[in-house]
Amino acid sequence: MKKILFAASESVPFIKTGGLADVVGSLPKELDPAFYDVRVILPKYSCMKQAVKDRMQFVTSFYMDFNWKNEYVGLLTAKEGNVTFYFIDNEYYFSGDKVYTDSPVWEIERYAYFSKAVLSALPVLDFRPDLIHCHDWQTGLIPVYLKERFASNPFFGGIKTVMTIHNLKFQGVWDVKTVAGITGLSASYFTPDKLEFHRDADLLKGGLVYADAITTVSPTYAEEIKTPFYGEGLDGLMNARANSLRGILNGIDYDTFNPSGDRYITHPYDAISFRKEKVKNKRDLQQQLGLEEDDKVMMIGMVSRLTDQKGFDLISYVMDELCQDAVQIVVLGTGEERYENMFRHFDWKYNSRVSANICYSEELSHRIYASSDVFLMPSLFEPCGLSQLMALRYGTIPVVRETGGLKDTVEPYNEFQGTGTGFSFTNYNAHEMLRTIRYAERVFYDRKREWNKMIDRAMAADFSWKRSAEKYQEMYDWLIG
Repeated sequence: MKKILFAASESVPFIKTGGLADVVGSLPKELDPAFYDVRVILPKYSCMKQAVKDRMQFVTSFYMDFNWKNEYVGLLTAKEGNVTFYFIDNEYYFSGDKVYTDSPVWEIERYAYFSKAVLSALPVLDFRPDLIHCHDWQTGLIPVYLKERFASNPFFGGIKTVMTIHNLKFQGVWDVKTVAGITGLSASYFTPDKLEFHRDADLLKGGLVYADAITTVSPTYAEEIKTPFYGEGLDGLMNARANSLRGILNGIDYDTFNPSGDRYITHPYDAISFRKEKVKNKRDLQQQLGLEEDDKVMMIGMVSRLTDQKGFDLISYVMDELCQDAVQIVVLGTGEERYENMFRHFDWKYNSRVSANICYSEELSHRIYASSDVFLMPSLFEPCGLSQLMALRYGTIPVVRETGGLKDTVEPYNEFQGTGTGFSFTNYNAHEMLRTIRYAERVFYDRKREWNKMIDRAMAADFSWKRSAEKYQEMYDWLIG
């Protein structure tokens, strides 16, 4: 039995701010329990729901040396299905009403504490992992500490590490003097071949240098991050470690995202009944959001953080033009103020055709996936992306830019061969995006039979965790032997 410990800053169903939580919550339960004992360790945040905290049982507590003082480490546990979760408890570091704060130096201190506490907790748990799977910069110090102060302890000998990059843009960077003081790492660790990054200290870089293997969340993104445009300053390191780097697509939970059993939608449907039932969800959503009730109009859905990374500068540039077309636009999300206000403006200007929902609602997101005809996702970069996978699952045709995981998961429509599951464009250009949307409109309005066949193919695509889990298992077997 191979023992794997996932270390991350968030995971469903305990705490979630983004796609990372979905991955950390879904992947462990898909790994074959006959061969892998997989457990997960997270911080215990004060802002977790009370119902979640009530499930936790106290295991033990101890003190560890951190940032020039003795720090308390509480250890709790809870079961979720067949997976054991552990929680590192420290009110000083994990209190507050939000998971993440706006202070970079405080974030670095909190997650340096978490990384050290994870390793310090292992000897008191009845669990010695063969491999620790670290996720994003918040756990970047685990591979570093493992090769530094924990290396002399025989208990830790032979433990392998994997570092997964969910988004290379976020790295945990601050000045060397401060980070050296917090982490206790000696000056020899802050050199260009280790944690030093443009004269600062970079926690993610430390993890990428010291981990035994590196993964990211799609094959195309694994290639893109070796280039200066996508590499966020680490493209040299990504090329140097190319033999240890692999891209494994994320999946989605096919039980949670299932149009035939989704508790949030009013008219469940499947690959056979969508022709009759899907439109009923559109009708209900039009009524709920005060849009003009019209079965035949093409509805474009967007569920996203409203940021530059997601391509909203392109949308904003052609939004007025797009609103002249025979379409309805439904947006759900929060983010940069200019994009929030842009959508509010168009909701006011084209009230019966544009609905701006500047908030987050799990229920409304499911309804948008189930009701829309098209899902628009023109990202500047997209390591994997989960929204287009959900759209395919619900038979909502994605229009995407060919980058990262979007390129790997959406097959462009080919009218001559009768293939494809969506529409895509190559260059980061607003009018190229608009032309692609208008091509989708033509197929939707003029070639309904072709459109329905595309929905058939989209709903038949398999992006469940099962396929991805097999690739992770291959990697674990290669590392552990």
